[in-house]
Amino acid sequence: MTRIFAISATILAAVAVGVASYAVVAHNGSKTVVREVTVSGGTPTAATSTTGASAATVYQGAYKGVVEITVATSSSPYGGQAQAQGSGFVYDGAGHIVTNEHVVEGANSISVRFWNGASYKATVVGSDPSTDVAVIKVNAPTSMLHPIALGDSAALQVGQTVVAIGSPYGLEETVTEGIVSALHREMTAPNNFTISDSIQTDAAINHGNSGGPLLDLSGRVVGINSQIKSDTGENTGIGFAVPSNTVKSIVTQLLQNGNVQHAYLGVGIANASNGVQITQVRPGTPASQAGLKTGDVITRLDGHKVTNPGELGQAVDAKRPGQTVTLTYTRNGSTHTASVKLAVRPS
Repeated sequence: MTRIFAISATILAAVAVGVASYAVVAHNGSKTVVREVTVSGGTPTAATSTTGASAATVYQGAYKGVVEITVATSSSPYGGQAQAQGSGFVYDGAGHIVTNEHVVEGANSISVRFWNGASYKATVVGSDPSTDVAVIKVNAPTSMLHPIALGDSAALQVGQTVVAIGSPYGLEETVTEGIVSALHREMTAPNNFTISDSIQTDAAINHGNSGGPLLDLSGRVVGINSQIKSDTGENTGIGFAVPSNTVKSIVTQLLQNGNVQHAYLGVGIANASNGVQITQVRPGTPASQAGLKTGDVITRLDGHKVTNPGELGQAVDAKRPGQTVTLTYTRNGSTHTASVKLAVRPS
């Protein structure tokens, strides 16, 4: 799977005579594993009523809050300076813009272009590679700032209509419509950790859509468009978004602290018939110090049942580094418990 921001590189000739430009697709050589996770228990919350709403009305209400982001970096493999281009949306009236971490990674300078063509410089407030979320701050007049409210991604239903707005291939203010194709997917973040509960959609998403909003028919952001699955690097109707409930938590921490610390257990995990099997215990981690071993099957965390890796991951993510949790697990047919003091997830 491919992260969906566009890159162009400007190469300066060795004798500084000419400048050549070209466009390339930003594959970065990365592969992302997408997994379906079955979530047990409870009935999905009904979606907000949107009688009479359409992609047109959503667009009219939101387009002034969607921006195009251009980032200059020095990471071009061909020398000179590279430019990455993605999307984002206005988070508040103070000038904070939310986008993907991979859009602004390695930025030397950032420019934000608004709906009317006006551009302003921005700086990074903070970013989190574990969830691919970043906050930047733009130096723009208050009159240019039209925040878009976050919705509740936990209320989404499969088949529900959603709308994506962004700048695919630099075509700013492009709107596409689709449905929620699936829920509870898992994406691999830029630092190879898992982004849980991701949203799959068939709304057309292409390079340059990265960081742009996925909206429900109430015009609320329910996700950040981040990746596509494609053999060609072009849209095939399989796109993925970071859920808005994750975005809300991460952005709150970034605005408060400039960074995010995730709790860390230190195990590799896989599905098991009766819980979550440990496939690896990393040396020196909380799991190792608590005596957990490869082959153990975790069944509960703090008394709450976990039936798959996604549920265990979300349960750990809900904690803070330094907190102690009680794990219930089985080993060789016997049930055991262990107190584990969670650490800070490594970068």
